[in-house]
Amino acid sequence: MKLFKMLAIAALVMLVAAGSVFAGGGSQSSGSSSGGQKTVTLLVDADSPFVGTQAMIDAFQKKTGIKVEVEIRVGGLEGENIMKTRLATGDMADMFWYNTGSKLNDLNPAQNIQDISNEPFAANVTDSFKKSASANGKLYGLPMASTQAGAILYNKKIYQDLGLSVPHTWNDFIVNCEKIQASGKVAIVASNKTTWTSQLFFLGDEYNVKASQPNFPAEYTANRAKYATNAVARKGFEKIAAAGKYLNRDHLATTYELAEEMIANGQAAHWAILTQALTSINTDYPSKINDIGVFGIPGDDPNNHGLTVWIPSGLYIYKNTPNLDLAKQWAAYTVSDEGIGVYSSVQKPDGPFALKGVNLPSTVYAGVQEMVAYFNANKTDVALEFESPVKGPNLEQFCIEVFSGITTPQAAATAYDQDVTKQAIQLNLPGW
Repeated sequence: MKLFKMLAIAALVMLVAAGSVFAGGGSQSSGSSSGGQKTVTLLVDADSPFVGTQAMIDAFQKKTGIKVEVEIRVGGLEGENIMKTRLATGDMADMFWYNTGSKLNDLNPAQNIQDISNEPFAANVTDSFKKSASANGKLYGLPMASTQAGAILYNKKIYQDLGLSVPHTWNDFIVNCEKIQASGKVAIVASNKTTWTSQLFFLGDEYNVKASQPNFPAEYTANRAKYATNAVARKGFEKIAAAGKYLNRDHLATTYELAEEMIANGQAAHWAILTQALTSINTDYPSKINDIGVFGIPGDDPNNHGLTVWIPSGLYIYKNTPNLDLAKQWAAYTVSDEGIGVYSSVQKPDGPFALKGVNLPSTVYAGVQEMVAYFNANKTDVALEFESPVKGPNLEQFCIEVFSGITTPQAAATAYDQDVTKQAIQLNLPGW
């Protein structure tokens, strides 16, 4: 996402200027330098924010005397190919960041990544993250950043002024939208000029899909579930159509940045978006950040109002590292209360960490504090992309058409089924 890349570039510029990072083509891991200092290497991608990690590296070195040298690779497909090449040649850093979810299998984890299932430091990893960082029942990764959610940001001042409460069903959400629209405010801002943002009502509804059909990801991946014929899964498109009645009139010309301004300044009450937007709002409108709350996209059961979570990439230990003990010490620090505190002191999280029993500092965004309740109540589940490799490339366009009333939810579901079929065939998935 654009915000992540901006943060990453700014962080890496500062780090390079400080001499803290080198862009390595090969592993520098030796366990110790000529001066006797113990050293362990970490390969990261250039598209991920790094400020919090650098703060942990500095604190870890001060505490333990162990130096963490950082190598940078490019992101995207080119970066994935670099990873595979280095693993194939045995020229890998001691530790590395990589995707969680279905992409993890691309690295042949049983052959290349250290199994950490029984490590004490992995005990407090949440079940949702374990599901996304495991293969064949073995846990390979730790969360390298906070989670975020596909959720609804809401302006708490508007809610207070109109006497509204956070809705726990979709019908209650629509009732709130009616009242907000009647007050003269924009009930829902959609930033459809920034086309990827059109998908969040659909993608963020995954908690509700799996609450009713827990096996949907497996059935969908095996070509046994279709949006056109699955009434529960199709509700994501139906919610977009319902929301379309309450949008800003110029939603097709509204950018991410303009939607951010409207929600922050109280011109709009709701925005369905990834919660990384909290960091953007805090950067651009810091005096307004505590006016912004977060709730999950509601379903039909008021007693099961959950949150769809985007799991962070994982921190993995190279299976053949000569510095396994040093790598484990660093891994343990990154998921400790101390490490999380250091991280959060310089890089406010966009959601809770995928860790049990780790306390967030009181300085986190008010919206993140609201997200914690979903985690504590075990009412979270991961977005579909972390459980299935099948996602059609034209989803955002179908969502915009439904928002605009050009396409019905049923027609969009049928078109999306055809879209994902093409991609699944290209991936050579069984059953397609």
